Amino acid sequence: MAGRVVITLDDYRRQRGVSKYKIIKHCDVSHTQLNNYCENKVARIDLPVLARICDYLGCEISDILRYEPEGTAKEQ
Repeated sequence: MAGRVVITLDDYRRQRGVSKYKIIKHCDVSHTQLNNYCENKVARIDLPVLARICDYLGCEISDILRYEPEGTAKEQ
């Protein structure tokens, strides 16, 4: 099995006290879409969505995505 990319957006937004509602409102994403990102249930990442989220949060892509190499990735 190959490594995987983990979306850490939910941890990042919680640490900074940003509500999902604010991200939905300012980043033009649906509630379902944001929940899927927060729950790491996205098979194909929408780069323009991530760009809007990073712009709004003032973060780098590496702040909300992490790569776990094979052998370190936890099975879900």
